[in-house]
Amino acid sequence: MAPELQPLPASFAQTMQGLHRLAEQVVKLTREHVSGEFSLIATPGGFGTPAFGPDDAQVRVEGADLVVVVGGEERREPITTLRAAAKHAANLLPDDVELDAEPLSIDPASSSALGRWYGFGDQLLEALRGEVGPDDAATPPTLWPEHFDIAIEMGAEEAGKRANYGLSPGDEHHEEPYLYVGPWTANPEGELWNGKGFTGAELDYSELVGADDQLFAALEFCRRRKEALDKLEV
Repeated sequence: MAPELQPLPASFAQTMQGLHRLAEQVVKLTREHVSGEFSLIATPGGFGTPAFGPDDAQVRVEGADLVVVVGGEERREPITTLRAAAKHAANLLPDDVELDAEPLSIDPASSSALGRWYGFGDQLLEALRGEVGPDDAATPPTLWPEHFDIAIEMGAEEAGKRANYGLSPGDEHHEEPYLYVGPWTANPEGELWNGKGFTGAELDYSELVGADDQLFAALEFCRRRKEALDKLEV
Protein backbone atom coordinates (compact mmCIF):
# COMPACT_ATOMS: atom_id res chain seq x y z
CA MET A 1 0.00 0.00 0.00
CA ALA A 2 1.36 3.40 -0.99
CA PRO A 3 2.12 5.89 1.80
CA GLU A 4 -0.59 8.50 2.29
CA LEU A 5 0.55 11.96 1.23
CA GLN A 6 -0.21 14.71 3.74
CA PRO A 7 0.13 18.52 3.74
CA LEU A 8 3.77 19.49 3.92
CA PRO A 9 5.37 21.01 7.06
CA ALA A 10 6.43 24.65 6.76
CA SER A 11 10.10 23.66 6.92
CA PHE A 12 9.88 21.13 4.09
CA ALA A 13 11.80 23.16 1.49
CA GLN A 14 14.66 23.96 3.88
CA THR A 15 14.94 20.35 5.00
CA MET A 16 14.78 19.08 1.43
CA GLN A 17 17.62 21.37 0.41
CA GLY A 18 19.76 20.15 3.30
CA LEU A 19 19.07 16.51 2.47
CA HIS A 20 19.81 17.19 -1.20
CA ARG A 21 23.27 18.41 -0.21
CA LEU A 22 23.73 15.35 1.96
CA ALA A 23 22.66 13.04 -0.87
CA GLU A 24 25.08 14.60 -3.36
CA GLN A 25 28.10 15.14 -1.13
CA VAL A 26 28.01 12.14 1.19
CA VAL A 27 25.43 9.43 0.52
CA LYS A 28 26.05 8.93 -3.23
CA LEU A 29 29.82 9.26 -2.76
CA THR A 30 29.97 6.24 -0.46
CA ARG A 31 28.61 3.94 -3.16
CA GLU A 32 30.53 5.69 -5.94
CA HIS A 33 33.83 5.37 -4.07
CA VAL A 34 33.41 1.64 -3.46
CA SER A 35 31.58 0.45 -6.59
CA GLY A 36 31.69 3.26 -9.15
CA GLU A 37 27.87 3.57 -9.13
CA PHE A 38 26.18 6.64 -7.67
CA SER A 39 22.42 6.27 -8.16
CA LEU A 40 20.16 5.94 -5.10
CA ILE A 41 16.81 4.34 -4.25
CA ALA A 42 13.82 4.95 -2.00
CA THR A 43 14.35 3.24 1.36
CA PRO A 44 11.99 2.84 4.34
CA GLY A 45 11.42 6.32 5.77
CA GLY A 46 13.72 8.07 3.32
CA PHE A 47 16.34 7.36 0.67
CA GLY A 48 19.78 5.85 0.35
CA THR A 49 22.06 3.53 -1.52
CA PRO A 50 21.28 -0.03 -2.50
CA ALA A 51 23.53 -2.58 -0.77
CA PHE A 52 27.00 -2.34 -2.33
CA GLY A 53 30.52 -3.67 -2.05
CA PRO A 54 31.82 -6.92 -0.55
CA ASP A 55 30.33 -6.11 2.88
CA ASP A 56 26.82 -5.30 1.57
CA ALA A 57 27.20 -1.75 2.84
CA GLN A 58 24.32 0.69 2.79
CA VAL A 59 24.06 4.37 3.67
CA ARG A 60 20.58 5.80 4.03
CA VAL A 61 18.53 8.60 5.55
CA GLU A 62 15.73 7.51 7.84
CA GLY A 63 13.80 10.42 9.31
CA ALA A 64 16.44 12.74 10.75
CA ASP A 65 19.09 10.00 11.14
CA LEU A 66 21.94 8.93 8.89
CA VAL A 67 22.16 5.14 8.98
CA VAL A 68 25.33 3.28 7.99
CA VAL A 69 25.25 -0.50 7.63
CA VAL A 70 28.43 -2.50 7.01
CA GLY A 71 28.62 -6.28 7.25
CA GLY A 72 25.23 -6.45 8.98
CA GLU A 73 26.25 -3.97 11.70
CA GLU A 74 24.08 -0.84 11.84
CA ARG A 75 25.17 2.54 13.16
CA ARG A 76 22.92 5.60 13.21
CA GLU A 77 23.48 9.22 14.12
CA PRO A 78 21.32 12.39 13.95
CA ILE A 79 22.00 14.44 10.82
CA THR A 80 23.69 17.71 11.78
CA THR A 81 26.34 18.76 9.24
CA LEU A 82 28.01 17.37 6.15
CA ARG A 83 31.28 17.10 8.04
CA ALA A 84 29.69 15.04 10.81
CA ALA A 85 27.94 12.84 8.25
CA ALA A 86 31.22 12.18 6.45
CA LYS A 87 32.87 11.26 9.72
CA HIS A 88 30.01 8.84 10.48
CA ALA A 89 30.51 7.15 7.08
CA ALA A 90 34.29 7.63 6.99
CA ASN A 91 35.19 4.01 6.28
CA LEU A 92 33.21 4.19 3.01
CA LEU A 93 34.54 7.54 1.75
CA PRO A 94 37.80 8.69 0.16
CA ASP A 95 40.38 9.89 2.68
CA ASP A 96 40.61 13.37 1.16
CA VAL A 97 36.92 14.36 1.52
CA GLU A 98 36.62 17.81 3.09
CA LEU A 99 33.16 19.14 3.87
CA ASP A 100 31.78 22.14 5.71
CA ALA A 101 30.25 22.23 9.17
CA GLU A 102 27.27 24.43 8.29
CA PRO A 103 24.11 23.17 10.06
CA LEU A 104 21.81 21.31 7.67
CA SER A 105 18.72 22.12 9.79
CA ILE A 106 16.87 18.85 9.26
CA ASP A 107 13.33 18.82 10.62
CA PRO A 108 12.24 15.21 11.38
CA ALA A 109 8.66 15.77 10.22
CA SER A 110 9.83 17.28 6.93
CA SER A 111 12.35 14.52 6.36
CA SER A 112 9.61 11.95 6.96
CA ALA A 113 7.38 13.78 4.45
CA LEU A 114 10.13 13.54 1.85
CA GLY A 115 10.49 9.84 2.64
CA ARG A 116 6.74 9.35 2.10
CA TRP A 117 7.00 11.15 -1.26
CA TYR A 118 9.77 8.84 -2.42
CA GLY A 119 7.95 5.78 -1.05
CA PHE A 120 4.78 6.84 -2.86
CA GLY A 121 6.79 7.39 -6.02
CA ASP A 122 8.48 4.02 -5.81
CA GLN A 123 5.12 2.21 -5.63
CA LEU A 124 3.60 4.37 -8.37
CA LEU A 125 6.49 3.78 -10.75
CA GLU A 126 6.57 0.04 -10.07
CA ALA A 127 2.83 -0.08 -10.84
CA LEU A 128 3.43 1.75 -14.13
CA ARG A 129 6.21 -0.68 -15.05
CA GLY A 130 3.83 -3.56 -14.43
CA GLU A 131 1.31 -2.19 -16.95
CA VAL A 132 3.60 -1.96 -19.99
CA GLY A 133 5.05 -4.53 -22.34
CA PRO A 134 8.67 -5.44 -23.10
CA ASP A 135 8.83 -3.05 -26.07
CA ASP A 136 8.54 -0.13 -23.64
CA ALA A 137 11.80 -1.23 -21.95
CA ALA A 138 10.82 0.30 -18.59
CA THR A 139 13.71 0.82 -16.17
CA PRO A 140 13.58 0.28 -12.39
CA PRO A 141 12.76 3.30 -10.19
CA THR A 142 15.96 5.21 -9.55
CA LEU A 143 16.60 8.21 -7.31
CA TRP A 144 19.04 10.55 -9.01
CA PRO A 145 21.13 12.66 -6.57
CA GLU A 146 21.71 15.56 -8.97
CA HIS A 147 18.05 16.52 -9.40
CA PHE A 148 16.90 14.58 -6.30
CA ASP A 149 14.01 13.01 -8.21
CA ILE A 150 12.88 9.39 -8.39
CA ALA A 151 12.05 8.27 -11.91
CA ILE A 152 11.80 5.59 -14.55
CA GLU A 153 12.27 5.68 -18.32
CA MET A 154 9.88 3.89 -20.66
CA GLY A 155 8.51 3.98 -24.18
CA ALA A 156 9.91 3.00 -27.57
CA GLU A 157 12.91 5.26 -28.14
CA GLU A 158 13.24 4.57 -31.87
CA ALA A 159 9.62 5.69 -32.35
CA GLY A 160 10.15 8.90 -30.36
CA LYS A 161 7.85 7.75 -27.54
CA ARG A 162 10.36 7.42 -24.71
CA ALA A 163 9.90 9.63 -21.66
CA ASN A 164 10.89 10.05 -18.05
CA TYR A 165 8.11 9.44 -15.52
CA GLY A 166 9.08 10.74 -12.13
CA LEU A 167 8.51 12.64 -8.92
CA SER A 168 10.51 15.71 -7.95
CA PRO A 169 10.68 17.19 -4.42
CA GLY A 170 10.68 20.70 -5.92
CA ASP A 171 13.15 22.85 -7.81
CA GLU A 172 13.80 26.42 -8.97
CA HIS A 173 10.56 26.39 -11.00
CA HIS A 174 8.39 24.64 -8.39
CA GLU A 175 7.87 25.55 -4.74
CA GLU A 176 6.32 22.17 -3.93
CA PRO A 177 6.93 18.60 -5.07
CA TYR A 178 5.36 17.47 -8.34
CA LEU A 179 4.76 14.42 -10.51
CA TYR A 180 5.98 14.75 -14.08
CA VAL A 181 6.21 13.15 -17.52
CA GLY A 182 9.11 14.43 -19.61
CA PRO A 183 9.35 13.21 -23.23
CA TRP A 184 12.88 12.68 -24.51
CA THR A 185 12.46 13.93 -28.08
CA ALA A 186 8.74 14.48 -28.72
CA ASN A 187 7.30 17.98 -28.31
CA PRO A 188 3.61 17.33 -27.59
CA GLU A 189 1.18 20.21 -27.32
CA GLY A 190 -2.24 20.73 -25.78
CA GLU A 191 -3.86 20.85 -22.36
CA LEU A 192 -2.18 17.64 -21.18
CA TRP A 193 1.26 19.24 -21.44
CA ASN A 194 1.67 21.98 -18.84
CA GLY A 195 5.29 21.59 -17.71
CA LYS A 196 6.96 24.67 -16.21
CA GLY A 197 10.64 24.90 -17.10
CA PHE A 198 10.60 21.71 -19.18
CA THR A 199 8.77 20.14 -22.12
CA GLY A 200 6.22 17.79 -20.63
CA ALA A 201 3.45 17.56 -18.06
CA GLU A 202 3.23 18.03 -14.30
CA LEU A 203 0.84 17.47 -11.42
CA ASP A 204 1.40 19.43 -8.20
CA TYR A 205 1.75 17.76 -4.82
CA SER A 206 -1.18 19.73 -3.41
CA GLU A 207 -3.47 18.34 -6.13
CA LEU A 208 -2.45 14.80 -5.24
CA VAL A 209 -2.96 15.39 -1.52
CA GLY A 210 -6.54 16.45 -2.21
CA ALA A 211 -7.38 13.40 -4.35
CA ASP A 212 -9.76 10.79 -2.92
CA ASP A 213 -7.45 8.04 -4.17
CA GLN A 214 -3.96 9.50 -4.45
CA LEU A 215 -2.30 6.53 -6.14
CA PHE A 216 -5.10 6.16 -8.69
CA ALA A 217 -4.94 9.89 -9.49
CA ALA A 218 -1.18 9.66 -10.04
CA LEU A 219 -1.52 6.54 -12.19
CA GLU A 220 -4.23 8.14 -14.33
CA PHE A 221 -2.08 11.23 -14.84
CA CYS A 222 0.79 9.10 -16.14
CA ARG A 223 -1.42 6.74 -18.16
CA ARG A 224 -3.08 9.58 -20.06
CA ARG A 225 0.26 11.10 -21.01
CA LYS A 226 1.69 7.78 -22.09
CA GLU A 227 -1.39 7.08 -24.20
CA ALA A 228 -1.03 10.51 -25.81
CA LEU A 229 2.65 9.91 -26.54
CA ASP A 230 1.91 6.49 -28.03
CA LYS A 231 -0.62 8.09 -30.43
CA LEU A 232 1.65 10.99 -31.33
CA GLU A 233 3.12 11.02 -34.82
CA VAL A 234 6.75 12.15 -34.60
